[in-house]
Amino acid sequence: MSTGMGDDMNTPSTGTALITGASSGIGAVYADRLARRGHDLILVARNRERLDVLSKRLADETGRSVRAIVADLNDKAALARVEQLLRTDGSVTLLVNNAGIGVPPSFLDARIDQMDRMIGVNVTALVRLTYAIVPGFVKRGAGVVVNIASVVGITPELLNGVYGGTKAFVLAFTLSLHKEFSEKGIRVQVVLPGAIATDFWAISGTPLEQFPREFVMTADDAVDAALAGLDMGELVTIPSLPDVAEWEAYEAARQNMLPRLSLSSPAVRYGVPSESNEQAHPARSTGVP
Repeated sequence: MSTGMGDDMNTPSTGTALITGASSGIGAVYADRLARRGHDLILVARNRERLDVLSKRLADETGRSVRAIVADLNDKAALARVEQLLRTDGSVTLLVNNAGIGVPPSFLDARIDQMDRMIGVNVTALVRLTYAIVPGFVKRGAGVVVNIASVVGITPELLNGVYGGTKAFVLAFTLSLHKEFSEKGIRVQVVLPGAIATDFWAISGTPLEQFPREFVMTADDAVDAALAGLDMGELVTIPSLPDVAEWEAYEAARQNMLPRLSLSSPAVRYGVPSESNEQAHPARSTGVP
């Protein structure tokens, strides 16, 4: 990790990274690390004061160009401004969809309007921003999209199921992007952090103190692991998973099921007469031997 003042002063830019939810936590660490890797930055978040402080610090320390955009991604006009920037600014080579909202863990303890706003940021904004940038990436034959999901995308029992559903969406969406665009020069990565020590928990009404300390990772460590995974070419990065073979086995089991997930006949265990079988073998349906 690079920590010195002015580490990357006067080095050529490696392109511009746009990071959402950039004013604190995981997003702020991504901003720091990517600036030190030579990226100019566009930082998007709701908190103007935090954005201004972070932008000035990173510009002073790294010499990179840092632009701040104050935007609530649940506001259609604000979201549209960021989309327009992504469509028109050819300098953006990396999009980090980090902005996210959580809610209390119990479905009925969360207000429906809270969950609707969460879907707006975690799903709708993420899709719209990706949709805005990908055509330019395709045209140039290069570009990177990093989507921040969560381990609850594969373990939805742990927290609010709607939150888990939004993160399962991010995982599925990223896998689909990889299949569709990997041969067009576009890199995608989905990051599935566990519990990370940020203010996300206090805002969502879930005290971080309820988790044993050995379950909680710092944002610095999570982002450093995620960037190492990106450098390694990982499509799915789970920062705390000790043995990647476990994920590979999980994914292999899913892939193994694919040829049998859509067949013309119900599985035998359901004992349901199959119309397709009757059409293929009409004698069986009439009892004629």
